[in-house]
Amino acid sequence: MPLTEDITGANRSSTGTNAAEPSPCTGRVRSVRGSVIDVVFERDLPVLQTRLVIESDPQIIAEVSAHIDDRTVRALALNSTQGLSRGTNVINSGSPLTVPVGDALLGRVVNVFGDPIDQQGAVDQETMRSIFQPKVTLSEQETGREVLTTGIKAMDLLSPLERGGKAGLFGGAGVGKTVLIMEMIRNMVARHEGISLFCGIGERCREAEELYREIREAGVLENTTMVFGQMNEPPGARFRVGQTALTIAEYFRDVRRRDVLLLIDNIFRFVQAGSEVSALMGKVNSRLGYQPTLGSDLADLQERICNTKNGAITSIQAVYVPADDFTDPAVTHTFSHLSSFIVLSRERAGQGLYPAIDLLKSGSKMLSRHIVGDRHYRVAQQVKETLAQYEELKDIISMLGMEELSAEDRQTVSRARRLERFFTQPFYVTEQFTGIEGKNVSIEDAISGCERILDGEFDDVPEKELFMIGTIDEVDK
Repeated sequence: MPLTEDITGANRSSTGTNAAEPSPCTGRVRSVRGSVIDVVFERDLPVLQTRLVIESDPQIIAEVSAHIDDRTVRALALNSTQGLSRGTNVINSGSPLTVPVGDALLGRVVNVFGDPIDQQGAVDQETMRSIFQPKVTLSEQETGREVLTTGIKAMDLLSPLERGGKAGLFGGAGVGKTVLIMEMIRNMVARHEGISLFCGIGERCREAEELYREIREAGVLENTTMVFGQMNEPPGARFRVGQTALTIAEYFRDVRRRDVLLLIDNIFRFVQAGSEVSALMGKVNSRLGYQPTLGSDLADLQERICNTKNGAITSIQAVYVPADDFTDPAVTHTFSHLSSFIVLSRERAGQGLYPAIDLLKSGSKMLSRHIVGDRHYRVAQQVKETLAQYEELKDIISMLGMEELSAEDRQTVSRARRLERFFTQPFYVTEQFTGIEGKNVSIEDAISGCERILDGEFDDVPEKELFMIGTIDEVDK
C-alpha cells in the first residue's frame, strides 16, 4: 500500500466511519531525509514558499520548496529535524515566513525567525512582515555620488565606498576579512546617523560573540540590530537569514525613512547554503558543484539592496574566496553586483602588512575625477602607477638585485615600498593582540601622506618608520 494511503487510511480506521474529516489546513509527514520533509495534504495543497508548522517537540518550521504530486509537497526544515517521525501533524499557515520589524529590534540579536537569541527577553511582534518582499521598481530607485568614508587609508584613497552602494571584501581563509569588517563597523557605526544591521551567514559563534561585545563597548548597540544564521544551523536557515535581515533593513528604509548600513559576513556562505539546499532537493549540479540557480539566487538577494527617495541601504559584504581562486563561480557572480571591491592578498598578509589589501587589484567606480575631486583622483593614480612599476621590477630585483636598476627605478622602488608600509594601519579591534593603539585616518590626511611620499620628502627616512602609523605626521624624521 502506498505510504500516503497508509497514513490517511490509518487515520480514518482508528476513529471509525463517523470520524470528522481532517482539517483542510492539516497534513501528515510522509518521509524525512535530513532537512527535507515530504508532507501529504488531502486537499488545499500549500503554494511554494508557504510556512509549515510541524507539531513535533520541539516545534519545527519548514518552507514549501516543491510540489511532488497533487497531494504531496516537499518542504525544507529551517531548524533541526532530530526526533521527527512519520505521521506527525503538519499545519499549513497559509502564508510565507514572517519576522518582526521595527524599533523593538534595535540593540537585539535575533535568528532567522526574528526570535531573540541574546537572552534579553522577548521581542515585540506587533509589526510582522514576510521575508519575501517585492523588489523596488527601477522608477522608484535612486542613485547618488556620495562617498562613505571608513577611516581606513587604503580603502578611502584607492577603493572609496559609495553611500547606498554595495562593497565586497574578497579574500581566502585567514587573510583578515572579519577583522576588517569589524573595524569598519567600529569606525563607521559611531558616526553613521542611520541604523546599522549586521547579518551573519554561516559564521562561527565565537565571531558573533566578539562582534556583539565590540559593538556594545563602542556605545552604538542601541542603533544596531544583529541577525545570525550560524554555522551549526541547517542549510535552510542559513539560506533564508539574508532575506530576514533585508526585510528588517527595508522596513527602516521605507517606513522609518532612515539610512541603513547593512554588513554581511559571509556572502559565500549564502551561496554555499543554496548549494546544499539544491542538492537536498535533488537538483542536478552545475559548474563546480554549485546549484543551477546560482545567478538568480544571488540576484534575488542583491537586487533588494538599493536606494529610494525614502533612504539608502549601504551594504558591505565579506566574500570568502575558496582556495584563493577568483574565477570561482560564486566569486565572479558576486563581483557583478558590486560598486566597490576590496581584494585581500595572502602575500601581503604573509609579509605582515595589515590590512592585507591588494592595492592594485582593489577598485571602485567611485574613484572618478568628477566624484572624488581632481586631487584625490590624481594622487590615487600616481600611487597605483608607482606600485605597478614596482611590481614589474620585482622579477629583476629577485634575479639581479637592486644594484642593476637605474637610479630612477631605484627611486620608484624606494617610494613604492614606503607607500606599502604607509598603507598599513593599526586597528582598534586588534589592540589587545598587537598592543598598538588603533588609528582612524581622515581621507585628507591619507591623500596628504601619499603626496609627500611621492614627492620624495621621506626618501631618507627608514621604511620601518612608516609601518603601522596613522597620519604621516607621526613619522619621526
